[in-house]
Amino acid sequence: MTDSHTPSATEHLQKLAARGQHEPKLLTREEVIMLAAHVGKEHAGIEKDIAKKAEHNPEGVTADELRALCLHILGEKKVR
Repeated sequence: MTDSHTPSATEHLQKLAARGQHEPKLLTREEVIMLAAHVGKEHAGIEKDIAKKAEHNPEGVTADELRALCLHILGEKKVR
């Protein structure tokens, strides 16, 4: 059961994920939380664990963990 996102919200998440994939540590605290909230709701496994960590402590997430969240969101576009 996933919440439906508007096209503009989906596009915003995709752009944010693309930027985060290249420059993960330049994302703001709010942007990290936004990405984490999306991944935490719709995915399972290691990405969900990273999302939970990011929601509670956005500054404590490593660049590789941020890239994993972003990569997961970017992968959604290919599946849809």
